[in-house]
Amino acid sequence: MNFSDPKKIPIIFDTDPGLLKLLALSSQELEILAIIVSYGNTDVDSSYANVLKTYQVIQRHLDLYPEDAVRFPSFFNNMRTIVCRGSKGPLQGPLHSASYFHGRDGLGGIHERHPEFNVTSNPEGLHYTDDSGVDVALKLLKEHEPRSITYVAVGPLTNLAKMMQKDSELVSIKVGRVICMGGALDVPGNTSPVAECKYTFSLSQQSVFSNRILLVNFYADPFAARDLLGPKPPYKFPLPLDRFLLLPLDITTPHQLPFPLYQKRVDSCFGSSQTSPKPVTRFSSSFLTHTRQVMNEYEQDAMELHDIVAIWCAIYFPPFPNDLHMEEESVRGWKAAKRLFDIECTGELTRGMVVVDKRQDKTAYAPGANRAQVQAQLEQTHFSSGGNLESVALPAQVEVNSTSESHKTESNHRGVWCITETPGPDALLETLLARVWGVQGCA
Repeated sequence: MNFSDPKKIPIIFDTDPGLLKLLALSSQELEILAIIVSYGNTDVDSSYANVLKTYQVIQRHLDLYPEDAVRFPSFFNNMRTIVCRGSKGPLQGPLHSASYFHGRDGLGGIHERHPEFNVTSNPEGLHYTDDSGVDVALKLLKEHEPRSITYVAVGPLTNLAKMMQKDSELVSIKVGRVICMGGALDVPGNTSPVAECKYTFSLSQQSVFSNRILLVNFYADPFAARDLLGPKPPYKFPLPLDRFLLLPLDITTPHQLPFPLYQKRVDSCFGSSQTSPKPVTRFSSSFLTHTRQVMNEYEQDAMELHDIVAIWCAIYFPPFPNDLHMEEESVRGWKAAKRLFDIECTGELTRGMVVVDKRQDKTAYAPGANRAQVQAQLEQTHFSSGGNLESVALPAQVEVNSTSESHKTESNHRGVWCITETPGPDALLETLLARVWGVQGCA
């Protein structure tokens, strides 16, 4: 039976839990029905422990500062959030994770550096089950009205692919929206040498580090990503891509939390031997201290908010009603474009690479174009989009044989809707600061 709050967006949160996903717990618009713990940042068991640590920290914080309860509305759901383990590895091939960046515990080694955050008992506010994340998600979809639930995936897509393998008809009929952070379309973006591009593009060279190693979602399980999003899905009832929104690295990378701003606005003790008395702040600073050390090695003094952008998107894009198409949907400050691509699964050097069909994709850079040169020319001409995409502002340097048998028409492809514009990094920072830490402004 469904006891969801009708005023909130019910979500299934498929995540490799990290610290700043606290935004999901501090969003009054969302009701978290279940947290499916995934590998990605680290292994499943460590990720599962991180969910418990987060809830424990919030409970300790509210015991000391009960007036802050308004900041964590999802912590007081009418129904307890289910927490369960998802897949331990990809559909095929070896396990890959980002523990080299996030630490073996997925939180920068907090379990060793700050043992006071280790879980002593199961926190209240959660419903614990030994059922698999796949079974939990399918059961929730079955119990709720069609198209009423948003599935938010910020880790590998293995769990969603297994749901489709088990009951593609149920998922295709009942899921209201899928919001996914993953892939890189027109920028370097995965852990293969393909990502180690020496272009100098508009995001600046400091993004090279994150482009190379942080984005593991498609790399971790390219088979799942391809089955779900590729041109030839293996399911009897394919995933309805008109209800799928992808946030690739192209759009998430500019959204960052600068460490000096965090120190100024959130925790003046950050970077010193002192600690904040507030448990949530102390917890976040403990994690960000490690993150800052790693990012500083690559001349970057900020943390990129890839997963947070996806959670933010879920607030603005509720489940799709039956009588609406993506082309008709308009959300102020947000834009999306349909992209045509496939995903490389077995390439020795290109595992997880999003291969965009740039012959007919109007949003892609022209075939043969050097992005650095395009950017330089656009800057010289003071290019203003005027509704046009900068990627096609200059003519192609190579011809495309439109009569080629391999040059498929768009109707033969399963295009994926990708977010191309958000209300902006400052708007996300303002939301994050206010909701998670209770501070206003991002100046």
